Amino acid sequence: MPHMRALRADQPEALHDTARTREIEQARAASLPPHTLMARAGEAVARLALAWQPHARRLWVACGPGNNGGDGLVAARHLLQASPAGWREIVVTHDADAQRLPPDAAWALREAVAAGVTVQTTPPDAPDLIIDALLGIGARAPGDDALTQRVRQVRAHHAPVLCVDLPSGLSADTGQDPMGALTDAGPRHTLSLLTLKPGLFTASGRDAAGSVWFDDLGVATGTVAPPTAWWGGYLPEGADKARDPHVGHKGSYGDVGVIGGQLPDSGGIGMAGAAVLAARAALHAGAGRVYLALVGGSPAPSHDPLCPELMLRKPAALLAADPLSLPVLVVGCGGGEAIREWLSPALACPRLVIDADGLNALAHDPALQRLAQRRQAQGWATVLTPHPLEAARLLGIGTAEVMADRLASARQLSERFSAIVVLKGSGTVVAEPGGTPWINATGNARLATAGTGDVLAGMIGAALARPHGNSAEAVRRAVAAHGALADRWPTGHALTAGRLALAAQPL
Repeated sequence: MPHMRALRADQPEALHDTARTREIEQARAASLPPHTLMARAGEAVARLALAWQPHARRLWVACGPGNNGGDGLVAARHLLQASPAGWREIVVTHDADAQRLPPDAAWALREAVAAGVTVQTTPPDAPDLIIDALLGIGARAPGDDALTQRVRQVRAHHAPVLCVDLPSGLSADTGQDPMGALTDAGPRHTLSLLTLKPGLFTASGRDAAGSVWFDDLGVATGTVAPPTAWWGGYLPEGADKARDPHVGHKGSYGDVGVIGGQLPDSGGIGMAGAAVLAARAALHAGAGRVYLALVGGSPAPSHDPLCPELMLRKPAALLAADPLSLPVLVVGCGGGEAIREWLSPALACPRLVIDADGLNALAHDPALQRLAQRRQAQGWATVLTPHPLEAARLLGIGTAEVMADRLASARQLSERFSAIVVLKGSGTVVAEPGGTPWINATGNARLATAGTGDVLAGMIGAALARPHGNSAEAVRRAVAAHGALADRWPTGHALTAGRLALAAQPL
């Protein structure tokens, strides 16, 4: 039977792009009586509408020309039949040519009209709830036609909006929204039908979709097509050393070395704070020992007064150990131009996280790129943590191209550098060579402040340092934990990177 549920960030969810969703839809529709999937979809939309806005008396169901519009028509029929006579007004606008509807949508229109649903060309005044059934996965480039104007009208409305499958105009595959971000609009819910789509969880999707619900329409999808990506499922409560074996010692929890944080040079520019943030985050995220090596410029301080547990080293001293005994290295945070000198020897470390200026150095040096690409063959773990501009430099393209398809960009980076890639942003993407990418379920705009990326790099270093069997899973857990800190941040308290680093918990 169909099962509707709200999504939980601690539960993994399979995501399917447009092509695979259509493949699943065709396969399952062929094994069911005619119109079954649409009947189930429309009934699910009506149930969620009534549950979310039970007191709404004037409902506008905005239907488009495809099967998404058909879902809306079925929903309108159910809403009318569930309403006491004269108490609730259900108005449908149908921006479509009735003679060119797909078979399921044509059936839905006939059933709706026969049930007494009002279909008109203009929406009602001051609706209490709008159901957006205009485009669904049939997103297209905006134009000057009537359907585009209707989409804009729905998007700009201040009333609550329930989106059927997808907010109209949003790309199901990428989360791109060519009509621009929603501003000053009403609350949004989205009911994704049959499959969950990647675009709901990354780029503009999270803002456009609002709260996401899912109904599988009572059919299994996994046997038809493999997922395009995964979402959620990594919200660790945190490791507790008190529950670990009593014979454990600080070496049992792994070592992390942070190389970066350029000291003030002759021009008076320094970025030591970035490396300090990464080191503090690694310490609080559970690493047994953390070494901090600042690069370039003036003599390094003797210790960190806030975290005296950090052990300061010169980069050469940190890298002088036998490669197999090196700690997990986090390289690049605030490293400036001075990091270039140390990136080549750092690439001999079996477990390496490259962030910030380390990524910029890698992007501009083909020799370093070749060293990075060879690491996987040696069984070494490499993690790259770019934001979109850094990803664009690594790929040799523009930032807009990266953002146009974040999943594809992360996959491409992962394959090119044989590395685990953390493409930061709304719906951070983690990709590994040959694997299915994962979209992080946690985090919010409070992380949009200087230094939070350095904190993430340190937390990833700590996660890799702890005993584990899978580097990609350790990275995913760190990314999820980093976002969860922001989601739990106390209201009214500024989220700064310094406070975030100290709030990290063992992974």
